[in-house]
Amino acid sequence: MSETSVWVTGASGSIYERFWNGLQWVIAPHDLPVSAGYAVSVFMVNQTILAMSESGLLYQMKLTEESQPIWVEFIPVFDQTSKVTDQNPAIRLSSGVISNDRERIYFCTKNGALLELHGVDPPRWTNHGQPSGASVAAITDAATIRPGVLFIVSAAGDLYEYDQTSKPAWKKHIHSQGFAKEISLAPFKTCSLHGISGAHSVSLFLLTKGGELFERRLNQRKWKWVHHGNPKGHPLTSITCISQDVSVENTNLLFLTTAAGFVFEYQIPKISDSSQDQEIGEIWLNHKHPAQAKAARGIPGLILQAGRIMFPLDDGRLAELHLSGLGGENLGPNPPFSARRKILPKYVWSLLDAPETEGWNAEYCSDDRGPSNCIVGSKDETNELPSQRSSSRWRKDSRIQQNYLSPSSPASDGILSNAGQEYNFPDKWINTHFRLRLMQGRVSFFLITESGYTFEYLNTEKVWLWLRHEHQTAMEGVLGNYNGSLFLVDEQGSLMIRERSSNDLAWVNCTSMKRGRQVIGGPPWDNTPGLTPKAKVEDAIFFVSRSGTLLQFSVALRKYKWKDCKSPPSVKIASIIDQEGFRENIVFVVGGNGRLYQYNKVTELWHEHHQSQHLVLSRSPGTAMRSSPTSLRGSLFMLLEDGGLVEYQWGSLEGWNWIEHGTPYTNVALIGATGPCFGGSELFVTSSDGSVYLRYLDQGGWKWKDCGYPHAGYMGDKSEKQIEGKSEKYEIYSGEELADIFEKVEDDSDSDKHCDPKVASTRPIPFSEDSVIFELRDGRLAELRRMEDKWLWSRTIGTPTSLCMANFWTSLAS
Repeated sequence: MSETSVWVTGASGSIYERFWNGLQWVIAPHDLPVSAGYAVSVFMVNQTILAMSESGLLYQMKLTEESQPIWVEFIPVFDQTSKVTDQNPAIRLSSGVISNDRERIYFCTKNGALLELHGVDPPRWTNHGQPSGASVAAITDAATIRPGVLFIVSAAGDLYEYDQTSKPAWKKHIHSQGFAKEISLAPFKTCSLHGISGAHSVSLFLLTKGGELFERRLNQRKWKWVHHGNPKGHPLTSITCISQDVSVENTNLLFLTTAAGFVFEYQIPKISDSSQDQEIGEIWLNHKHPAQAKAARGIPGLILQAGRIMFPLDDGRLAELHLSGLGGENLGPNPPFSARRKILPKYVWSLLDAPETEGWNAEYCSDDRGPSNCIVGSKDETNELPSQRSSSRWRKDSRIQQNYLSPSSPASDGILSNAGQEYNFPDKWINTHFRLRLMQGRVSFFLITESGYTFEYLNTEKVWLWLRHEHQTAMEGVLGNYNGSLFLVDEQGSLMIRERSSNDLAWVNCTSMKRGRQVIGGPPWDNTPGLTPKAKVEDAIFFVSRSGTLLQFSVALRKYKWKDCKSPPSVKIASIIDQEGFRENIVFVVGGNGRLYQYNKVTELWHEHHQSQHLVLSRSPGTAMRSSPTSLRGSLFMLLEDGGLVEYQWGSLEGWNWIEHGTPYTNVALIGATGPCFGGSELFVTSSDGSVYLRYLDQGGWKWKDCGYPHAGYMGDKSEKQIEGKSEKYEIYSGEELADIFEKVEDDSDSDKHCDPKVASTRPIPFSEDSVIFELRDGRLAELRRMEDKWLWSRTIGTPTSLCMANFWTSLAS
């Protein structure tokens, strides 16, 4: 839009703006309404912003009375003299190009017609139709070569010229007979340059469907085709044109993206009038691509200023190719270049982060006064030293991006990740990690017994009872919960849905559907307790297949569909750490080699995260923690193979950091998997000594608290133990108020031989925003609740398979 404003249509269909607020680049969201669907492009004509949706509809941005921007549908309306044959209001657009004077937009429709929009208030639409026997696939030049003259590429790959003042208006440019093979042009935006082969010459650079560069040159009223080819082994997919008015060295340059994600610079030296028919000397300079990322295929770059070009990347981020020292994340618009200034044309890459809609980490700007203000940035009024500020800026520009590695490459420290290492799952692995699943907070949760029975613990009319859900095969675990439907896996690895059909409950076999697979795991958590999930048309649940690949199962609107997302090269996935809880559109997984990977649902790409050799993750699920829903700051908590707790933390200034929390004591290890988190500051884990430990944040520092396990002696005596470093601090609570909740044990030594009140390794589940359900070693369940800002054991729950407590209600679900 301007040197200080760049609007981006992301691969996710979102729209966001990169704006220079005078201090730094900030990001503002401008998404279309949900009913409009995904956006594919944005235009500005006569100071009016328009956006096109994937369905081909146009929207105009307007301001409300409160000066809030909103999108309003902008419907093409033609006058009576228009060539429109059908006045169907639902005209669907496919692409558009803005004229150089920014007063017109030319559109292609999905049925192959050429439309023109001149002005917006009032709008004037003109339908120019299409060539005889052909349809318009792309507008390659919008009146740049000559005013009023357009060049288009047809669906068949032919070049047409349109001039409404001439007869006939459409002219086809015939391919030269001198070429060995037929020229079939690709429907991409092209580049127009003047004066290459003479003072009055014009050139139109186009790409073929085979990825070669051709020039259609007009000189002395004669058209000719010139073949420029491509770099050896690199088919071309897009052209970015650098004209003389923004060129550093006063030369005509083309920057071209290849099918492999490389960016090549093609310099075209001027040819004198006397040598206009000689072959052009070709100069191909490979700028490659940013480290651990590649340029997006088929999308041209955007000229910001002389020596600064922005390219979209295939992983959803942006990158700036700029002259060394004259661009990047922390540099705003540059002053104009001096023609006398000698600059060495050395280009370097700088990565630019994208917002969470693309699966990345850029925060949106805010209304608060400060450097991230959406309109005008102001410096933080802190006592931070200048050296500290510069250090933070350096980390933001480089270190943050270094944590994302291509899975096929070794880690940055030169140590291979043992990607092909096999991992054998222990017995009852699924049952241990997916034995319990919350259905509805404070109302219902499910339990899968070791023998494969499915039970639901349900509160109906203030009475708790157990319901048994019959199925012909034994179940292994509950892998997910979506919109009232439960996803379970049976002993054969089949994914089953337990859902309500009319007034009855039904089973649906998902593995028997088209492209269905057998599964061994799913996401550890469904929703944050206390928060109502927002249903989206792209909602899906991810599972791990028996072969170690990631599977996506679409569930929105019950339009079930399987998709194989594969796995990182030579790596089998062990379990899912988190699905879109920590970062939208991102699934974090741990490989069989104990390393952390992520899958981007939008770009369908895998990344490996930088990880020291000594940090080997256990193959169990993890827990995501966000400080607040409006902030991207947060952490992933996982267990290490040696039984310690590790945190993978994200901060906007620090980037990603690994933090080892170790264990509460040197003689205990953490087992199973990390439990639920609450408030972004409390995490529950289970230890080998049968106790529950709370890892909580207190005044900026992490501390351990021993919550023990629910037995009468513990509750009646000392209660909680708070651990600070190697010293132990005891807090004594009265057990009188809680003693009646637990069964009375007259003599611990003579207690029921079937009772073992210590906590098992089964992964616990949240029951509400202040309650957690654990399984005990004797098969009972126990609830740990927050009472007056303290976590205390509140009750035990007898189960149908536990011999320790026989008093329970059971009923058979139909």
